[in-house]
Amino acid sequence: MRKFNIRKVLDGLTAGSSSASQQQQQQQHPAGTREPEIQETLQSEHFQLCKTVRHGFPYQPSALAFDPVQKILAVGTQTGALRLFGRPGVECYCQHDSGAAVIQLQFLINEGALVSALADDTLHLWNLRQKRPAILHSLKFCRERVTFCHLPFQSKWLYVGTERGNIHIVNVESFTLSGYVIMWNKAIELLFNISDNPMDEGKVEFKKYIYLLNAYILAIHSVAWHHEGKQFICSHSDGTLTIWNVRSPAKPMQTITPHGKQLKDGKKPEPCKPILKVEFKTTRSGEPFIILSGGLSYDTVGRRPCLTVMHGKSTAVLEMDYSIVDFLTLCETPYPNDFQEPYAVVVLLEKDLVLIDLAQNGYPIFENPYPLSIHESPVTCCEYFAGCPGDLIPALYSVGARQKRQGYSKKEWPINGGNWGLGVQNITLYSFCIKVSNKCFFLVTLQVLYKLKTSKVFEKSRNKDDRPNTDIVDEDPYAIQIISWCPESRMLCIAGVSAHVIIYRFSKQEVITEMLEVRLLYEINDVESPEGEQAPPLPTPVGGATPQPIPPQSHPSTSSSSSDGLRDNVPCLKVKNSPLKQSPGYQTELVIQLVWVGGEPPQQITSLAVNSSYGLVVFGNCNGIAMVDYLQKAVLLNLGTIELYGSNDPYRREPRSPRKSRQPSGAGLCDISEGTVVPEDRCKSPTSDIKDNSFSRSRSSSVTSIDKESREAISALHFCETFTRKADSSPSPCLWVGTTLGTVLVIALNLPPGGEQRLLQPVIVSPSGTILRLKGAILRMAFLDTTGCLVPPAYESWREHNVPEEKDEKEKLKKRRPVSVSPSSSQEISENQYAVICSEKQAKVISLPTQNCAYKQNITETSFVLRGDIVALSNSICLACFCANGHIMTFSLPSLRPLLDVYYLPLTNMRIARTFCFTNNGQALYLVSPTEIQRLTYSQETCENLQEMLGELFTPVEAPEAPNRGFFKGLFGGGAQSLDREELFGESSSGKASRSLAQHIPGPGGIEGVKGAASGVVGELARARLALDERGQKLGDLEERTAAMLSSADSFSKHAHEVCLSNKYLNKIA
Repeated sequence: MRKFNIRKVLDGLTAGSSSASQQQQQQQHPAGTREPEIQETLQSEHFQLCKTVRHGFPYQPSALAFDPVQKILAVGTQTGALRLFGRPGVECYCQHDSGAAVIQLQFLINEGALVSALADDTLHLWNLRQKRPAILHSLKFCRERVTFCHLPFQSKWLYVGTERGNIHIVNVESFTLSGYVIMWNKAIELLFNISDNPMDEGKVEFKKYIYLLNAYILAIHSVAWHHEGKQFICSHSDGTLTIWNVRSPAKPMQTITPHGKQLKDGKKPEPCKPILKVEFKTTRSGEPFIILSGGLSYDTVGRRPCLTVMHGKSTAVLEMDYSIVDFLTLCETPYPNDFQEPYAVVVLLEKDLVLIDLAQNGYPIFENPYPLSIHESPVTCCEYFAGCPGDLIPALYSVGARQKRQGYSKKEWPINGGNWGLGVQNITLYSFCIKVSNKCFFLVTLQVLYKLKTSKVFEKSRNKDDRPNTDIVDEDPYAIQIISWCPESRMLCIAGVSAHVIIYRFSKQEVITEMLEVRLLYEINDVESPEGEQAPPLPTPVGGATPQPIPPQSHPSTSSSSSDGLRDNVPCLKVKNSPLKQSPGYQTELVIQLVWVGGEPPQQITSLAVNSSYGLVVFGNCNGIAMVDYLQKAVLLNLGTIELYGSNDPYRREPRSPRKSRQPSGAGLCDISEGTVVPEDRCKSPTSDIKDNSFSRSRSSSVTSIDKESREAISALHFCETFTRKADSSPSPCLWVGTTLGTVLVIALNLPPGGEQRLLQPVIVSPSGTILRLKGAILRMAFLDTTGCLVPPAYESWREHNVPEEKDEKEKLKKRRPVSVSPSSSQEISENQYAVICSEKQAKVISLPTQNCAYKQNITETSFVLRGDIVALSNSICLACFCANGHIMTFSLPSLRPLLDVYYLPLTNMRIARTFCFTNNGQALYLVSPTEIQRLTYSQETCENLQEMLGELFTPVEAPEAPNRGFFKGLFGGGAQSLDREELFGESSSGKASRSLAQHIPGPGGIEGVKGAASGVVGELARARLALDERGQKLGDLEERTAAMLSSADSFSKHAHEVCLSNKYLNKIA
């Protein structure tokens, strides 16, 4: 019987579809004009999507734990996330599937395991001996709610307290319940804390209500033991601390009110706020440390949360910026029955992590090496840059080092567990834009390099009267919406929510300069626009032949109002009129602001681009486009979107809402000045109108729609050297403009020669007449050469502008020409190029200069693209898209073959839409929460090597030596008393627990599996050495005990012999 080969059938279908596509291409491109085929190397097997690492502060933290031997810190959150921190560069993110809040974390110290207790009454045992931690066992309580857990050091029995006051015992090896239960439900309402006596393991103290012999009852929030086990301290809801002696339980031996006012006549201090937690740590050389949170007086209204450190007679109150979630004291030894020797306190705040040095005077804090401060003001946009110049990161680090605060602890960061990964990645640079504090953060891997505060160039209002009344929502006026950055020239340009643009130039020298300001106004004339009437011809661009420079005025007062009292011809922000001292780093080159018109605020900027080779910056909004020469400080273009079309406008324009009688027809530069303006006005939030409206528009965008809004916004801008018209024989500098209605317009640029001529001769700007159309708003544009390689925009390499140049340098500058980094620079001028255009609905590859559509791909029909980028991967390029329906898609270039289509996550909030971005080498990131950034990769090679790139949390470390009990303490029972928990809690004596009490979800193994999870010869040898050392230590302890027993037996024998002799003597006498 003949076999049926499905592969041949599929090959036949593929061949048939390819032949059909070839016939279609032949019809589209007749013989003699067909585009040359480009060999594409990217295939579907080169792509795979996976998360890599998460940066930033854990969002909504709820629990804290520390392994004093492994030096690993764990933070749990209210969303069920688990963040693990080791040495700088060693981090890990885990997520509980249920998403329930983490209420407590407990390390199995030096065992490479962690127990997490969740709000859904579930306990999980995590294996930390692998690079990606996984859950080994889970235990779900069914009849009682879990409130607290406690795991004694080097014990396999976990105490679990419940809301009924009961304590259940869990064997962490098998993660099963013991039949032994401490039934305290008649005495304790709700159990919130469990702690065992460090010297007598049979004694256990409980929190919430403690009943002593004399019925002394106080509401308690926490309990801490003295290391000798004779005393313990309690914190109470009335702001007091009580110290108890276990031998005198009738009353507390001492009562302390740390923050209470001492009244006269021996009266009790006034009650204070509850002390939520207290820790009692001892030292060999001095007084113990009592560390507590809360307890402030009720009359301290408005005071920030505090951590109090009491050491001897001194009391230090350390104020925190945010509410205290939890704190832990880091000690030299993990043994609770020895002097702890505290050296630091780690404080988990609501939005920060603080580490306090207890060994230095004044208790300074450690400098935090983790990038946890990017959320200090809300993030509004992100840009991700990979493969930056090698000298850029050292330059940013050198100027950023001067911004660091002084007064940090001189010691190294004590949380230094784990090891770095073996994989080496290319240096990656991020640019993060912050909203409220208007800062740009530049980070490399895990380190903040430099911060830039953009509000320094503006005057800040000191009273409410300085702020005019507007209809704008209450948002920060300095918030940044868009970043345009050229890493090679280090030119930076930002667009803010107040319709302002700031251009920055990087310098290593400190300068004092006056702020230069350009103001732009879009005129609105009362012109009727009959239905079907064509728009007026395209006027000559302002500055097309003679650009208008900034007049040499000295800060004129330009505050103006119309006759009806409406604000007019004034910007939203006021630039400082005094010389500004600018530190090394990014320094302000030029400030551009749009002004109010007839009582209406300027529209927010929707697109921005800067080119260092041309010396131009261009931006657009829903009214039109403006171009400024920041070298000559001149405005080259200021036109409405309709005027860019000229007589070729394909749309029928309706009167603009809300002023129906007015139609935007003319545009021009009405006021250009140097200096300050009227006091600031608040402009709309970047999330209030622009983004939301773009989404509602995007869902129904179509080039065939007639009922479009008359405001056609500029959505994409791209400088390049390419063919501007069909008849061009060689590429030339130009600007490609994309709009929200799917139109691409080309503007030709005529640049003067470089050097001094560039500063003297004008730049000529003229529309080319080229118009291309796509479906949906234009998002991204790029260009390819005939070999399929990306043609990046020209740039000028960075040089120091604030250093006087010598004659030789000036001669070089005169001969300086724009740098073109195009890989096709060696090819013939007559060779073609390809324009890659991505919109919200589709992508097209246009052949230049013929302007024929070579390839087209409909990306989505039911959704729309949020972000599209042309990126490099595996020595090739592709188009990467993130859609609103949660799909991440990639397409080959130039053929636009689908290579990847994976459902990743839905668009649940605007934060993802604003911050999602792709970059080269298969990397992407977005703001997953208000405080965290999630990185992911869509590269198969990176996914395969990710395991080697990740750091290791667990490393074989020898446990510290246990405290020596001494001979006499061991002989007379003065030392720590051990408890045979196996005999007490084991199945043989206590039986099995009820199956209805908790459900055990088994994992791949117990604690033996955890210990065997680490692989590698080095790890095995290290574990063997540790086993031998532990065995030798146990043999040494056994030898000491044997010697003590022999001595005791010898003493007993002598005493018995004396007794026997005395008895014989008495018998003889009798």
